[in-house]
Amino acid sequence: MDALVTAHKQEYGEAPDVMAQAPGRFHLIGEHTWFFKDKTLSMAVDLPVYIALSARSDSNLRFYFVQLNERKRANIPSLKLKKEDKWANALKAIVYGFTSGGFDCGGMNVTVYSEILPSAGFGITTAIKVAMAWAVRDLMRFKCNEQQMLQVLERANRLFLQTENYKADNFTAIYSKRNSLVLTDHAKNTCEVIPFPFKGRTIMLTDARVPRIVTWNEVTLQQPENVLLLGELKERRSNIYGGWHYEENKGDVNEVLSVVNEDTRRRLICVMNEHKCILDAESALRKNDFSAFARSVIASHKSMRDLYDISCPEIDWILKRVQELDESPDDLRNPVNCGRITGKGFGRCVYTILRNSDVGKFREKLADYERIFGFTPASYEVKPSAGVKLL
Repeated sequence: MDALVTAHKQEYGEAPDVMAQAPGRFHLIGEHTWFFKDKTLSMAVDLPVYIALSARSDSNLRFYFVQLNERKRANIPSLKLKKEDKWANALKAIVYGFTSGGFDCGGMNVTVYSEILPSAGFGITTAIKVAMAWAVRDLMRFKCNEQQMLQVLERANRLFLQTENYKADNFTAIYSKRNSLVLTDHAKNTCEVIPFPFKGRTIMLTDARVPRIVTWNEVTLQQPENVLLLGELKERRSNIYGGWHYEENKGDVNEVLSVVNEDTRRRLICVMNEHKCILDAESALRKNDFSAFARSVIASHKSMRDLYDISCPEIDWILKRVQELDESPDDLRNPVNCGRITGKGFGRCVYTILRNSDVGKFREKLADYERIFGFTPASYEVKPSAGVKLL
């Protein structure tokens, strides 16, 4: 906070009127299934973004990102999405989210402070938007309830940024609590906070620094006809979390999916697998059963790798080394560590949940990774964090 206040004073010659903080985030399982009205398991983490605002007497907007040492500017009556504005577009989008909803915003000076840059893929851009939204509401004294704030974010994403409004991203940044996960139900447009009960574990996010190459267009899977196909395979079950699961008879699954090409069939099966992994992970969290939870994470990565085609040799190498930290690495029934690909888009980041005693060994493996592949990874030990708050 001291650094944020100092930076704002140096940039604008005045102390901020309002400050807000929002957490970083990663998705554990299910981030590619939102289109099929499924569930996403996410964790907010203590990689915070800080936003400071001070009011102006005109309609101008001034933006300053401390770590990038970059400055951008805009004017409220003529807000436009500009490619060259990069990170500042997220801030402008929030102002637009308010003004397009009938709120009368005045000009403001904005300072962004984040040790982790948006390009890392750990939910930093969402954190910028959410912290900005809460700060603007307080600065302008808008009477907005949480539902209206969610609408501000949706207008910001859909109308200004012209991107999908990912509910799991927003819910995690807003509703998360310390030492907990957020489980988003895209069919019900709701979320549930579930305690993360595992002791003696260290959560690590690693940016493998592999260039992100999109190997296929995910939009090709997100077609109404594919939603209908998976709808045929849904079965209502009152005794299952969420009230339904997918058909497990392989013959029936193959018959329904026989009308699509092989690539689409594999990826739809991956969506079905992710649903089961979510259910298994939720059950394991409730029972404080780490081995069962780890099995669901490992199964999810295997499905992402083999069926969804989004992993890469570097990520797979790291996760193979994680498995080798177990005393019985070939016994997948009771894993003591786990990990999975995560990150922005077809991410090149990985999360690992390790025994505390294995963290040093894992860091040694990352040193081997750099020597073998030539990429210098960036790793962060993180903890489940609370959601957005005013400072």
